[in-house]
Amino acid sequence: MQYIHLGQSGLKVSRLCLGTMNMGSKQWKPWIFDEAQSEPLIRHALEQGINFIDLADFYSSGAGEEVVGRVVSRIANRDELVLTTKVGYPIGGGLNNQGHSRKHIMDSIDASLRRLGTDYVDIYMLHYFDVNTPVEETWAAMDAIVRSGKARYVGVSTMYTWQLAKILWCCERNGFVKPINMQLQLNCAYREEEREMIPFCRDQGLGVSVFSPLARGLLSCDFNSVRNKTDFFTQEMYADGASLDVAHSVSRVAALRGVTPAQVAQSWVLHHPGVDCMLVGADSVAQIDTAVAALETELSADELYELERNYTPCDVINDYTAGKRIAREPRPAQGIFIDELNARKIA
Repeated sequence: MQYIHLGQSGLKVSRLCLGTMNMGSKQWKPWIFDEAQSEPLIRHALEQGINFIDLADFYSSGAGEEVVGRVVSRIANRDELVLTTKVGYPIGGGLNNQGHSRKHIMDSIDASLRRLGTDYVDIYMLHYFDVNTPVEETWAAMDAIVRSGKARYVGVSTMYTWQLAKILWCCERNGFVKPINMQLQLNCAYREEEREMIPFCRDQGLGVSVFSPLARGLLSCDFNSVRNKTDFFTQEMYADGASLDVAHSVSRVAALRGVTPAQVAQSWVLHHPGVDCMLVGADSVAQIDTAVAALETELSADELYELERNYTPCDVINDYTAGKRIAREPRPAQGIFIDELNARKIA
């Protein structure tokens, strides 16, 4: 296993981070693992040297934190692990059960700690940028959580670069603790964060941890998997022609290498110059081993060209573009151009 300091902090983490969105309750999603199924995955990840585990209160509506918390208490030394959880998406009932108000953040950290069975989390993260709450209110609450000892550090995830700049400006102006980590989506089929967010994080000293290195399962090239058939987000984010072309390129490189497509796609992420850590959401111990192998898998110039040649710019993936993103495929003509196209076909 390889280890790095996360951003400019003194926190040392494994370059692979165990993602736990697939752990919790099958009542939430059909592809979720229950506690008995999750324990072997967590155990194997720790045996491979992974000390970094990512959670969110939203996963399985809190059951994810409960499952991981119980497993960790049985098989690991809490103080040897780096646990991170996220806040923001709806959990429970009531008008204030979501977002980044002071009320919701303060309620949520206590609830997460109870579910996890721990006195503190190592990194407490915003799951997104809440445009409906003043950033000063949000970050005053995050600062108070660190000062109270309930979190050692704070971080952020999935937002526009200008929104991260606003948070850093707020921290600078008010003397609040600054985020040490940006968790973002990056893979061969989605590279928009290369334009501004990753260079900005490098400049400002934030660590960059990447989720969805397999494009929510697409780049595993198992097109008939339960996840690929039932995950709404996979269809919304990666159902366009360009993404499928990238997946086929991943499959071709893997076939010539004699390795799995997942190993190729994960190697591309892990050797990206802007990436510190990669989240691994594994359904089997073999998939964890594949990610470990990807750490040492160096791609050639020809392989990189094949993986990257089909990529085209696309709309940013975040909460604000959900349901509005335009697929990377030709769109039908409108207005007077419909008649013009029909006339050209007749001619």
